[in-house]
Amino acid sequence: MRTRSKKRGLFDSSNPYLKEETFMQQGSGSYAITDDDKMTISGAVNKTFLLGMIMMAAAAVSFTFTSPILTFGGAIGGLIVVLIASRNLEKASMYAPIYAVLEGLFVGGITAFYATAYEGIIMQAVTLTFAVFFAMLAIYKSGLIKVTKSFRTGIMMATGGIAIFYIIAMVLGFFGIHMPFLHEASPIGLMISLGILGIASLNLLLDFDTFEKGEEYGAPKHMEWFAAMGLLITLVWIYVEILRILAIFMNRD
Repeated sequence: MRTRSKKRGLFDSSNPYLKEETFMQQGSGSYAITDDDKMTISGAVNKTFLLGMIMMAAAAVSFTFTSPILTFGGAIGGLIVVLIASRNLEKASMYAPIYAVLEGLFVGGITAFYATAYEGIIMQAVTLTFAVFFAMLAIYKSGLIKVTKSFRTGIMMATGGIAIFYIIAMVLGFFGIHMPFLHEASPIGLMISLGILGIASLNLLLDFDTFEKGEEYGAPKHMEWFAAMGLLITLVWIYVEILRILAIFMNRD
């Protein structure tokens, strides 16, 4: 029989939707759940594919009918839905598709912007995103990088720092002030962007581990939707960072 201390830290993911306490509270609730009602890896994977298809459909609409309202509305709306979902986990199956639609609107708008400015960049970005995903999956499965508690903590701190960095840059942008070196076509700007992409990619290891631990510790079925949302967020982050890096290279030519 597993003790609580043995479980501690297993879900301490840097992804805001896959925190340790989130799964522990759900998995150790006072109500009993049957095996059919428990989270599985295959169930979470299937829901990730479903959310991905919904997101791509919404992205196609936003890409075709490009509008700043759709792009920024999708980004802000997606954030709001995620915050609501994190406090209503039992309704994750309802909020996850809504999030996928909103995120799709954002992705479609961003994709249209880069596609217009840089010829051929989208196919390269999509290919590299899948390459990063499968490379990190192979690394995780091989055990080349172990997802330990200290590893989680380090990635969480780095991701939090990046989030603060982006928030500051966004706020300063409203006043016409641009954060130096951020996404600039310079050696330092490129190094910063590559570092951010590296942290985003390492988040995939945490997401993969959460899928496995969710099944191992008997989280309820609705957490599959919640976990799928988290993985989708990481993939979109990687895709956007790759777009920015490719744009830097193209600006240097």
